Amino acid sequence: MAVFTPVSDSDARKLLARYDLGELVSLRGITAGIENTNYFLNTTTGEYVLTLFEVLTLEQLPFYIELMHHLAARGIPVPQPQALRGGGLITVVHDKPSTIVTRLSGGYEPAPSVAHCALTGDTLARAHLAGQGFSIRQPNLRGLQWWRETAPHVRPFLEPDQAALLDTALQEQIRFASTPTYRALPGGPGHCDLFRDNVLFDGTFEMPRMGGIIDFYFAGCDTWLFDLAVGVNDWCVDLATGVFDVSRLDAWLHAYTQVRPFTAEEIEAWPVMLRGAALRFWISRLYDFYLPRPAQTLKPHDPRHFERILRERFKAPVRALQN
Repeated sequence: MAVFTPVSDSDARKLLARYDLGELVSLRGITAGIENTNYFLNTTTGEYVLTLFEVLTLEQLPFYIELMHHLAARGIPVPQPQALRGGGLITVVHDKPSTIVTRLSGGYEPAPSVAHCALTGDTLARAHLAGQGFSIRQPNLRGLQWWRETAPHVRPFLEPDQAALLDTALQEQIRFASTPTYRALPGGPGHCDLFRDNVLFDGTFEMPRMGGIIDFYFAGCDTWLFDLAVGVNDWCVDLATGVFDVSRLDAWLHAYTQVRPFTAEEIEAWPVMLRGAALRFWISRLYDFYLPRPAQTLKPHDPRHFERILRERFKAPVRALQN
């Protein structure tokens, strides 16, 4: 969530004329992230988030917007897209497809506890089940095909040992995707980017309450296990080393499986899926670091973090999934 496209107060007032959301009170750019332009948009009727999509096309957007609408209608705490006066949930600002959604209460927890992990695991499982009836199908656009296409662009920037790691991990995922085990994995719409800064909490640190899941704009149809692996690779690790914190990992997995038990194929696939989730974000962070797009407030993440996690997932035994 960076600011690639400037939006002025005057622009915001013209935009609000298309909605029944009251008058502009304030507009403030959100500097975190790297994919879309985002602003906190406060009006006389409430607090919202304005998003201008820098990569996703108008044709791709209905999946994300309608998915949030679908989940919210089924009690999952996610931002609610706002309807235009003439109908529809998507408009255009500065030639960019755009939307306004409700701003959820709470804030993200940079150092999550066991309680935060349990709440998130439970909510993710409920979101997976709630998404089963969603009718729009769109693949995870940052899935295996994107890894294969992007890896050659970042490989020239790597040292020989890094290039070898990239090649080994990518070939493992290509082989795994052709196996009966992979094909048997359950799946559907997933968040696919469930990092700790994409979940909000109310309450106190000792007694948190789920505020909601935000930023669905990397969502796609994938295996639920991949979505789970993305989450625990961020929430349940020591950030300096990539090593799992067992108490946080157990809390997340236990809470998830109380809602949706794992299949035999998921239990078998867990180690390779954790490596796939680490590979996905190592590749994307390498790309954003070495081949960035211009932005006013761009803060690319250090790709070495997910390199460490990927190496750790290859060398250390992975805690087995259990129901």
